[in-house]
Amino acid sequence: MTTLALEGSLPVDDRAPARVERADPSRVRVGEIYRSIQGESSWAGLPCTFVRLIGCNLRCSWCDSAFAFHGGESLAVEEVLRRVEDLGVRLVEVTGGEPLWQAGCLTVLRELCDRKYTVLLETGGSLDISRVDERVHRIVDLKAPGSGMERRNLWSNVGHLTPRDEVKFVLASRADYEWARSVIRKHRLEARTRVLLSTVFGSVEAREVVEWMLADGLQARFQIQLHKLVWDPAARGV
Repeated sequence: MTTLALEGSLPVDDRAPARVERADPSRVRVGEIYRSIQGESSWAGLPCTFVRLIGCNLRCSWCDSAFAFHGGESLAVEEVLRRVEDLGVRLVEVTGGEPLWQAGCLTVLRELCDRKYTVLLETGGSLDISRVDERVHRIVDLKAPGSGMERRNLWSNVGHLTPRDEVKFVLASRADYEWARSVIRKHRLEARTRVLLSTVFGSVEAREVVEWMLADGLQARFQIQLHKLVWDPAARGV
């Protein structure tokens, strides 16, 4: 694994993206850019370069990337593209925090597509995905009640999903699973896009979720956070 950390990943300052940065399409505040394997989604196991943007408009109870709320380095989009190119991997994920909180995220995504990368976007589901370049594979994390952020889901996003996108449900309990099952069926997500079920690490047993899925006949993909099995669960830059 090779990491291009930004001065040690998040030491530059203590700020989330300032309002001017959030509105500037030519710059983004970045926490880290690194090469690893894709740990989640239907792309799991593939070599991938990650671009982690700073700042988030949500505060999920089980968040495992709170380190991305603050700090980082303000970079021109061209500098981000240069660092991605230096890592030499053709699959790239833009993640956060909440990457869509910054206007420059849309520019990064478009420019990566123009350079013929396969581009993934990991987004929390509370911000509009309709302006994202249609070539991007959008992975939308719909927030279950256990996250504390259920009321922040932007349900109009469901109408923008295509077969190239994915919807992820992170589950902390049986109640979260039943909520996800209801949403999947209500919005006919199995027919619309790829559906992923994941567990909050250390909160609910993977075996239980698999058994629930099989009993209900859900046409979804169960996933685990593969990188947390390969490396220490608390490791950064992986």
